[in-house]
Amino acid sequence: MIGRSAILAICISGFVWAPVLSSAEDMTEDRAYVLAEEFGLDVGEVDEEIKEVLGLTKAEGVVVFGVIGSSPADRAGIKVKAVIKEVDGKDIRNMLDLGKALEKAMPTQNFSVATFEPAGIDDQGVGGGLNFHFVRVEKD
Repeated sequence: MIGRSAILAICISGFVWAPVLSSAEDMTEDRAYVLAEEFGLDVGEVDEEIKEVLGLTKAEGVVVFGVIGSSPADRAGIKVKAVIKEVDGKDIRNMLDLGKALEKAMPTQNFSVATFEPAGIDDQGVGGGLNFHFVRVEKD
């Protein structure tokens, strides 16, 4: 416990201590889904079933189920079935990672999103690849 003289010394020195909560501590999955929708995506975490369907090696990341037309995500060229791997250089392993990254990146109005797009039946055996999407958020 800090004594009265220690508190007085801290106040005189001009140092003020106050706990600061970062947005990372406040992020919830619900908030992450809202941010993804604001960006223009319907997404979900990659689970074992999605891993198998998309032929992924790990059940990790966030998969795109839908892209909202005329949204920043749509204009950036993000596609359905893509797995979001990075937002502005931050690794995305789950919804909380996505929420934290979008919360930080969207206000900048210019950022990048890296996605892995698995090979599809129309690709004729060509493997999927990592794609970088450059996002520019348009102002009204």
